[in-house]
Amino acid sequence: QVQLVESGGGLVLAGVSLRLSCAASGRSFSSYAMAWFRQAPGKEREFVSVISTSGDFTKYADSVKGRFTISRDNAKNAVYLQMNTLKPEDTAVYYCAAGRLITTVPRAYDYWGQGTQVTVSS
Repeated sequence: QVQLVESGGGLVLAGVSLRLSCAASGRSFSSYAMAWFRQAPGKEREFVSVISTSGDFTKYADSVKGRFTISRDNAKNAVYLQMNTLKPEDTAVYYCAAGRLITTVPRAYDYWGQGTQVTVSS
């Protein structure tokens, strides 16, 4: 069992940066691939980024590639999402998720956090 708690969201102006954190509790955090998804009002949950168990593999959605960076610290049971040059279209609730597979498919992930709101104003 893994519990996930996101933090770091907020209301910001376009062009600035935010860093989201996801703190995990429970055993075997380092054995899970970790991902970030987001969901805007009226839209389906969409993949943002995923990182492998060791951190040596990452994947990004085209919409955030070059602006967002995912990282993890297995010693601290945490995963992060550094978001730079934010745009209004990045506005969404951001969720972290843990799973056994490196995949962009939400239903493949076993554990989810409650989400943190990111609002980017123009």
